[in-house]
Amino acid sequence: MLRFALTRILMTLPTLLIVAVAVFVMIRLIPGDPAQLMLGDLADPASLADLRARLGLDQTWPVQFGIWFRNMLHGDLGVSITTGQQVLGLVWDRFVVSAQVVLAAVLFATAVAVPAGMIAAWKQNALPDVMLVGGATLLVSIPTFWGGLLLLLLFGVKLQWLPVVGYVSVSSDWKAGLLYLILPVLTLFLHEIGVIMRMARASTLEVLRLDYITHARAKGLSERTVLMRHAFKNAFGPTWTLIGLVLGNLLGGIAVVETVFTIPGLGRLLVDSIFGRDYPVIQGCLLFVAVIYVVVNLVVDLCYPYFDPRVTVE
Repeated sequence: MLRFALTRILMTLPTLLIVAVAVFVMIRLIPGDPAQLMLGDLADPASLADLRARLGLDQTWPVQFGIWFRNMLHGDLGVSITTGQQVLGLVWDRFVVSAQVVLAAVLFATAVAVPAGMIAAWKQNALPDVMLVGGATLLVSIPTFWGGLLLLLLFGVKLQWLPVVGYVSVSSDWKAGLLYLILPVLTLFLHEIGVIMRMARASTLEVLRLDYITHARAKGLSERTVLMRHAFKNAFGPTWTLIGLVLGNLLGGIAVVETVFTIPGLGRLLVDSIFGRDYPVIQGCLLFVAVIYVVVNLVVDLCYPYFDPRVTVE
């Protein structure tokens, strides 16, 4: 197990380096001059040259990357052009907000979708299977922004049960904070439950066709025992991999939901920084999202042997 873990950790290092290079190059390809943006259109050439020198923009790309990479290893991602805040602290504060929504949505979706998918596989081609698969397909087909707007219209405008605009931190007022999180969490929950349910159903169907399941049934075990004790662990492996991918995607791509519900999360910060040409924040957000995605998949890989012992043997 230790060798497996060390191998997976070492494999992430070249990935992170490639990600850092890709982020650096993409930011440099964006049209516009950061120094000109910071000083304004009326800045004189001497001031622009001095600021470019202080930012290292007068150096070659390899030198700039070396300086940026060295600072990054020390936790310095630069300073925001628009707010003057440290990028790392700004990105982390926004990430905490996004993580609350994403983790809650994925946790609830997994708790509901995995049992539902196994039941659908157990009742294959029967009425429960048709209803569950049809519902999952419908939920996957609804775009998150449209589903969020419908929930806002129903629970916020029509029924007036939940707040429509704004955000309150759970740490400052946990009751109000939970009310503001219900709709965005529900939006992601309804979408991801369909994705996870279909994978759980497909993997369970594959496991139920194996010989050891037939042998377990031949011994007279109940269907509940067969599903929970013999089929669940092997069927959950592929679903666990999908959950990791969903979690990484949502942490980096929640901008639409955050915009609909005016949540000051990481995705909205990235969108606002793109519109404001805040290059240090854009670069920090992209790098942070990529690192989180790699780390989430690393954790998924490290947990996979608990669901599939063959991985450890290999």
